[in-house]
Amino acid sequence: MISSKWAKLIKSLHLKKYRKAEQLFFVEGEKAVLEVLASGWQVRALFATDAFIQQHAQAVNTVSLLQQCSSEELIKVGTFNSNDAALAVVEIPHWPLFSTSPASWTLVLDNINDPGNLGTIIRIADWYGIQQILCSPDTADCYNPKVIAAAKGSFLRVQLHYLPLAEALAHANMPVYGAYLGGDNVHQLKLGKAGGYIVLGNEANGISSDVGHYISRKITIPAFGGAESLNVGIAAAVICDNLRRLSQQH
Repeated sequence: MISSKWAKLIKSLHLKKYRKAEQLFFVEGEKAVLEVLASGWQVRALFATDAFIQQHAQAVNTVSLLQQCSSEELIKVGTFNSNDAALAVVEIPHWPLFSTSPASWTLVLDNINDPGNLGTIIRIADWYGIQQILCSPDTADCYNPKVIAAAKGSFLRVQLHYLPLAEALAHANMPVYGAYLGGDNVHQLKLGKAGGYIVLGNEANGISSDVGHYISRKITIPAFGGAESLNVGIAAAVICDNLRRLSQQH
């Protein structure tokens, strides 16, 4: 069973202030927990059903603290409506300071509030080989359980850096593309050297004016129907796909 001490800690990790104070977060579900166990990240404790332990005996042997528990206990302390596998308490990694190379793409998120959107964008970045995301300090916390669930393990491979964006972009030595409702058609862009920053704005208000000051090229996804806008995660996928394709033609 999950001890009362650990149950209390896990429940506290639902909130950002306790994740920050403890430098811990948690991962739920069979696939995501197995990815964490294989990643080399520091797993402080693992809580798992007997079936999960029996099926993945070699993987769980790497954890110093393993507690067998029921699926009901996992559901009670976590966020999933069903979890018959495992929950891992993981140490928050300390990434190197942000730096980029001329041929790389970096996503820049200006006040993305919704954890589901952030998790989706992390997964999209991973799919397109984008290894770093710059986030404004008011963007959702990347270790929010909803972000971790939506990212589907991609949080292990994409580094997120929370920095004042205007200050970071002021020193940019590559193109800064900003997603706007009005701008150059992303399907028809002619790129110079491959690489740059891709800025996505807040779900309701778009890119803020202080960040917009450093946009070197406004881009847009052309609409062929009557929808007012696209979800920011969908927009990220369309833009990343087009910029990757176009940069490979360079």
